[in-house]
Amino acid sequence: MSGHSKWETTKRQKAVVDAKRGAVFTKLGNMIAIAARGGTDPDMNPALAMAIDKAKHANMPAANIQRAIDRVADKNAAALEEIVYEAYGPGGIGIIIETATDNRNRTFPEVKTTLTKNGGSIADQGSVAFQFDHKGVIHIDATGDDNLMTVLDAGADDAIDEDGEIVAYTDMKNLHKVRQAIIDAGLKVTDAGLEYVAKNPVEISDNETAAKAMKLLNALDDLDDVTSVHTNADITAEV
Repeated sequence: MSGHSKWETTKRQKAVVDAKRGAVFTKLGNMIAIAARGGTDPDMNPALAMAIDKAKHANMPAANIQRAIDRVADKNAAALEEIVYEAYGPGGIGIIIETATDNRNRTFPEVKTTLTKNGGSIADQGSVAFQFDHKGVIHIDATGDDNLMTVLDAGADDAIDEDGEIVAYTDMKNLHKVRQAIIDAGLKVTDAGLEYVAKNPVEISDNETAAKAMKLLNALDDLDDVTSVHTNADITAEV
């Protein structure tokens, strides 16, 4: 398993900044509300537990978290739906855009316009997704061979030690189990969730193309209805 792309690293750094500004709370609230459909008790619903963990890491107020959970039982609240869009970007990169929306007639034009303005285009369903594996990805605040072995012994399919952390990959259905096993082994999990991981990353070494690609990815990520953006771009140029 190759390491995370420059975009993945930038996205995580950006999330920290957005959290400080409170700009990420809408996205997190939508993620919690969707996860809560599987049950409002995080002890019985691992997906909700992980969504709440993400919110807590972003310092989202407890009242906001509870409101997002309560949205499931609110008959007057607009129903949220998850929609995944596929797209192409500068340099022919593939992009997967995950959204949570109560109005697809608002979300699709916003996504399409953002792509068009930044050198991208909407792709037909399935034309980009086959280039990715949908996997569980776990970030662990640890380094070193011993901790790497601990993560693999916990059931991870693969793990890498990079950028001051260990990133573990699992089958989708094993994400919750492996995450808990890593925690039980005494390691600190800083983030966990399902991600689209590129099978064959596309190297972008040209500075101009790389800058355009990063501008597009950031613009998509800034949309309120977008919960996550994934790409097969391996940006090696300085941006």
